[in-house]
Amino acid sequence: LKSELFYLKKYTSIVELSKEIKDYIKYYNNDRIRINLNGMSPIEYRTHYIKNIA
Repeated sequence: LKSELFYLKKYTSIVELSKEIKDYIKYYNNDRIRINLNGMSPIEYRTHYIKNIA
């Protein structure tokens, strides 16, 4: 988080930083595709895993 977001930009307020962090976390969990997760995002992988263990 620090190297991919925080250190790349100067923030003018805590509100701006907070919004950027929330957006980054949403991206990180929902949109970021991982090769080692069979090309799925972390949320997709967890959903797929839970459906297949039952």
